[in-house]
Amino acid sequence: VQLVESGGGLVQPGGSLRLSCAASGFAFSWYDMSWYRQTPGKERELISSITSVGGGTAYADSVKGRFTISRDNAKNTVYLQMNNMKSEDTAVYYCNAKHRVIRARDYWGQGTQVTVSS
Repeated sequence: VQLVESGGGLVQPGGSLRLSCAASGFAFSWYDMSWYRQTPGKERELISSITSVGGGTAYADSVKGRFTISRDNAKNTVYLQMNNMKSEDTAVYYCNAKHRVIRARDYWGQGTQVTVSS
């Protein structure tokens, strides 16, 4: 089982980034997918999720209207499009996969650093 995030980096305030999370080793279409982020000294924060059935999405208030989550089951990949970025979006971003029924089947990626700074 592997989740590999990519697309992080340095971006100026107001700019955009697109994160990708490529999954392998499990039946991707059966898993709800989420993006979390974490800054030093703080707990990991759920920022967005997309369901395995129907593709329903949800967002934290802090990113609503600026971030968009999507998934491509043919490519076993989930994306996070981040627009109008702010300094407070600076964090390590993690991808999470959780089985739609067997919730204990819960996998994490290694994280990718996103820094918003001028």
